[in-house]
Amino acid sequence: MTMLPPSGPGRMVIGSRIHGPAEIKNTMSPFLVSTGVVALAEIGDKTQLLSLVLAARFKKPVPIILGILVATLVNHGFAGAVGEWLSTAISPAIMKWAVVASFLGMAIWILIPDKLDDEETTTRRKFGVFVTTVFTFFIAEMGDKTQIATVMLAARYQDFFGVVAGTTLGMMLANVPAVLVGHKFAGRLPTKTVHAVAAVIFAVLGIITLMQ
Repeated sequence: MTMLPPSGPGRMVIGSRIHGPAEIKNTMSPFLVSTGVVALAEIGDKTQLLSLVLAARFKKPVPIILGILVATLVNHGFAGAVGEWLSTAISPAIMKWAVVASFLGMAIWILIPDKLDDEETTTRRKFGVFVTTVFTFFIAEMGDKTQIATVMLAARYQDFFGVVAGTTLGMMLANVPAVLVGHKFAGRLPTKTVHAVAAVIFAVLGIITLMQ
């Protein structure tokens, strides 16, 4: 019989392993980083603008929020899977430089203002609010900053569930207030400042990856 030492302050016993604060922190970091950078990147993004349009048009926040959640989970689940696959399909040396270049590229891209195309703002009432939201939000998110960020983060951390959960939460933190407050919410955020902060975070992540 194996005797486990007492857990003690700041230590947690899970199964037969003892997890200290540093190990728990490392487990949480992909989730926390993904939540933070995507929440910031989403401010003023075209999918947040789409949330404002849907809220102003339909005035039914619950099905819109549920539609955004479903569309984001599917979209980011796919992006996270692609990111993890890339991390195993490409040699570590090439992957490192690809991730660094992607983070630095994202830092520049996020500073470019976003806008909705006319076809992305066109919705069809006959499908209902929920289905319309899922469809339009999923299409708008394809190739968007936050989807690309999810691919990069999954490749960087190789933590599918942590990254997808974090990026999804980040999307909801940015879009739920937009849906609840509607178009009045759009002009009240210092979008340029928020994007500048997000750009700095992406640049720092790129530098950290380079130095490892």
